[in-house]
Amino acid sequence: MLALLASGSSRSSSNNKLAESENSAQNSNNMSWGTELWDQNENLAIHTNRGIDALDKFANFLRDRVAIETEYAGKLRRLVKNYQPKKKEEEDNEFTSVQAFRNLLKEVGDLAGQREVVSESLQLQIIAGVTLLSKTLREDRKKCLSDGATLQQNLTTQLSSLDRAKRNYEKAYRDSEKAVDSYKRADMDLNLSRAEVERYKNVMTSKIQQSDDAKNEYANQLQKTNNLQQQHYSMLLPSVLNRLQELDEKRTRGFREFIVGAADVESSVAPIIARCMEGIVKAGESINEKEDTFKVIERYQSGFTPPRDIPFEDLSKCDPDSVQESHYSNSTSNHLTIRGTMSANKLKKRVGIFNIFGSNKQRQIIEACITMKNSLTADGQKEDFSDLPPNQRRKKLQAKIAELTQNIAQETKARDGLMKMKIVYEANSSLGNPMTVEGQLNESEHKLEKLKVDLKKYQGFLEKASQVPTATSSPQASRNQLQNGHRTSRHSNGSADDHHDDGDDQPDDAGSLSSSSASPESGLGTSHTSLPGSGQGSANENAIGEDTYYETEVETLNPVGKCRALYPFEASSEGSIPMSEGEELQVIEIDQGDGWTRVRRENNSNGWDEGFVPTSYIECTLYA
Repeated sequence: MLALLASGSSRSSSNNKLAESENSAQNSNNMSWGTELWDQNENLAIHTNRGIDALDKFANFLRDRVAIETEYAGKLRRLVKNYQPKKKEEEDNEFTSVQAFRNLLKEVGDLAGQREVVSESLQLQIIAGVTLLSKTLREDRKKCLSDGATLQQNLTTQLSSLDRAKRNYEKAYRDSEKAVDSYKRADMDLNLSRAEVERYKNVMTSKIQQSDDAKNEYANQLQKTNNLQQQHYSMLLPSVLNRLQELDEKRTRGFREFIVGAADVESSVAPIIARCMEGIVKAGESINEKEDTFKVIERYQSGFTPPRDIPFEDLSKCDPDSVQESHYSNSTSNHLTIRGTMSANKLKKRVGIFNIFGSNKQRQIIEACITMKNSLTADGQKEDFSDLPPNQRRKKLQAKIAELTQNIAQETKARDGLMKMKIVYEANSSLGNPMTVEGQLNESEHKLEKLKVDLKKYQGFLEKASQVPTATSSPQASRNQLQNGHRTSRHSNGSADDHHDDGDDQPDDAGSLSSSSASPESGLGTSHTSLPGSGQGSANENAIGEDTYYETEVETLNPVGKCRALYPFEASSEGSIPMSEGEELQVIEIDQGDGWTRVRRENNSNGWDEGFVPTSYIECTLYA
């Protein structure tokens, strides 16, 4: 019940307030400066002047704000420009965090554009309107005050005329009274003659007439003044004051409209700014740390495996003469990355070293160096990027192929355009000479042909790099490693040649310079065709120009499992053996991360035949 009473009283109070506001609004509409402030002309002049000054102050505020908006937008644009990624950082654009930052910069640039829109709109719409209104108001106020001053001057002049007429009337009335008194005294004076009495009578009559004339003039001036004063305060002055009132109301109304207009200018860009904020949030939410992690792996993954544990050297079981050399070799070659396993651990000394620096070998090495130098790109890499790790090499080749494909498409469009131009010129010689296009067309054809040749070449490079490493990365080259300071190379028959690694005149080093296939560790390849000490021909070449040489004795390895060939494999590289689909083989050494597995095949000729096959071509079952 109390709640109902309270709600009822609140409603009644709100209704009363509404009625009072409506009544006050009606009363204010009925009131005017002309009737209510008829005697406050000076104060109204001061008030209107202050109002226009307030409008000018608002205009100055808007100008300062426009300057701030313009400066803010300019600084935002400079900020975005300063933080734009440099050209050398373009390769990082694939990361989501970098892409998000670029999108953030774009949105901030759009924000700067919106601040510029606000600045321009305030300048062109609001400030210009305020300035025009202020100028108009000052001119109208000046005219109103001038008209009011004229009306007041007219009224003052009329009041002065009335006052003068009144004074004249008062003087004439006093003079007439004196003349009447003089005549009465003369008329009663028996000593005066009749002529003198008549003279006093004439003077009296004249003064009375003057008094009557002054009285009539005063009455006329009074009537005229009253009429003017009534007209002045009822019509003329109220009209001027009402004009001042309209002027001030126009200024107040303009003030309101300009403030709302400035807010509307800001509100008009608010949706776009909100979309910019949404874009910034979207850019932040698009960052994916796992995706960036994967891209880092994809960019920098080399495909190599970490080095294996360094074997323990038991000095008590080694030849004292070879210990010192082994220690020296380990200290000078431990910086290399060589993978694989060793199948021999017994060393013996052998007289003779390959004479690789004979005339033929020297020429082959020099030619290989010249070929390698000519195949380098502008950034010092090989033309086929074979000096890069496998993953990076494929990525570079794919990027090069995409670039060539784009260039071919552009050059094809240019050639087609030239051909159309030539056809048009041939059809209408007035448009141009077709021979002027002939040279450009031939040049475009040559350029297009060269691009197609380069594309085919790099497609071949990519095809080789994407294949299972049968010819480009032989197991012989990928399985080289150091053991006790010696480099061991496996052959297809399971034997190993151990070359001492303590000089530049080694067969492996020479072969790596003249090879046509690339080694992941050195960037150069190893081929049995150019190495005297590799493959089956090593026994024949050992008799030529021998010097100190170390050779390992081979121990037969026990199988660690078995495998079945999933696909046929043609052995095209050194150290590998062929196999047919479905063939059963023994696994004697598992894959060490280079994509090759060492297997053994039993046959009737020599009892066993072992070598390397691609791991992806077989299905292995290891023994427990």
